[in-house]
Amino acid sequence: MDKNIQTIAIGCAAGFSGDRTDAGAPVVRTLIERGGPCALIFENLAERTLATQQLAKRANPQLGYEPLLELELRPVLADCLKHGITIVGNFGAANPEGAARVIEKLAAELGLAKPRIAVVKGDDLSGESAWPMLRDHLGGDFDAARFVCANAYQGAQEIADAIRGGAQIVVTGRVADPSLTVGPAMAHFGWRADDWDALAGATMAGHLLECGAQVSGGYFADPGMKDVPGLEDVGFPIAEIAFDGSCIVGKASRTGGLVDERTVKEQLLYELHDPAAYITPDVVADITEATVVQVGPDRVRLSGVRGHPRTGTLKANVFFDGGWFGEGEISYAGRNAEARARLAMDIMRKRMGHLLTMRFDLIGVSSILADDSGRMLGATAAGESLDVRLRVAGQHEDLAVIDRLLRELTCLWTGGPAGGGGVRVAKRQRLSTRSCLIPREQVPAHFTLSTP
Repeated sequence: MDKNIQTIAIGCAAGFSGDRTDAGAPVVRTLIERGGPCALIFENLAERTLATQQLAKRANPQLGYEPLLELELRPVLADCLKHGITIVGNFGAANPEGAARVIEKLAAELGLAKPRIAVVKGDDLSGESAWPMLRDHLGGDFDAARFVCANAYQGAQEIADAIRGGAQIVVTGRVADPSLTVGPAMAHFGWRADDWDALAGATMAGHLLECGAQVSGGYFADPGMKDVPGLEDVGFPIAEIAFDGSCIVGKASRTGGLVDERTVKEQLLYELHDPAAYITPDVVADITEATVVQVGPDRVRLSGVRGHPRTGTLKANVFFDGGWFGEGEISYAGRNAEARARLAMDIMRKRMGHLLTMRFDLIGVSSILADDSGRMLGATAAGESLDVRLRVAGQHEDLAVIDRLLRELTCLWTGGPAGGGGVRVAKRQRLSTRSCLIPREQVPAHFTLSTP
């Protein structure tokens, strides 16, 4: 491995589906000012996000990709193509081909040449041909009648191969979040699939990037305890990755937020089940001997990550129809507000408790620190609450039962207690999840590359 190869800078423009669509432009500006090899990632998928997009695709085969895709890419697409900034995103969700078509259309609208787009496939196991395999690994938990979709977590190899093959944009479905970063680094440095330490370092760099502004002060901020300046204009993160997988994490220039040892350490441990064995499709990363050092304003070096051989299996999430979820809210204010809200709770329990189990929250009194029945689990401030919002939630296989729950909540408006107002109700299809491990040779990934 050539230690003299220039570092690659990888910026993050989205940390989840629904993230700020103006976050990418400052990151791209910073990458251009820096110069040299660089890439921009969009991390849009959570487990339930993907399942929701599978349902959207089922309703309309043209949909199923990230709903904000055009808004995310419009501010940055021209600059990325002009300056050779590779775009990698799992914004393909349940329909990577559909996302690629949207990008091609957007490029045409902007007067740009047709970009070279690679679509990575192999994660979607929703077709009936995959059911026997899923049944083998889930056993009695596989219910074909209620099956919705299944996706396996793929890794970085196909992303890297696509970039080496000339892709300017790589669209994926379900890949592991850090693999979005590992792929461009792997392509740039020419790492082998068994360069475990380098892959592990890049994996943890991707782990720092994957949640967007979380590492640059967003999720870190706590006024008076962990102050973060300019959070209204928080800069999204950029990782400069070296040949050995070590990196320096910073953020978009001339933006708010904060990157220091504390923000990096918090994000480093985020969702880490075992610091000695963080399992991804690409490598098993070990951060027990890693070092985190501030090397400048909003610049933190992560090094010393070690890697172990990847596992022989890939995780797959399998979703089934879980019935329906409904929730409603109503507010009570003024003297005796809590007592009136509790009376409303009692009314709902007596009218609906024989049909389903409900969750009650007294927002302003006992919601986060209460159990499903509204019983307080922690201490409350002294004095009577003058502003209480009752929330009722329930789930059931039968949509008619959920509809009745929401009607009953609405009827509190005039059916009592006194002074109820601001009623709001909502319902949505519920999904249940099962996970399993599948031998990776049973779910091979591949990519297709469009030509201009």
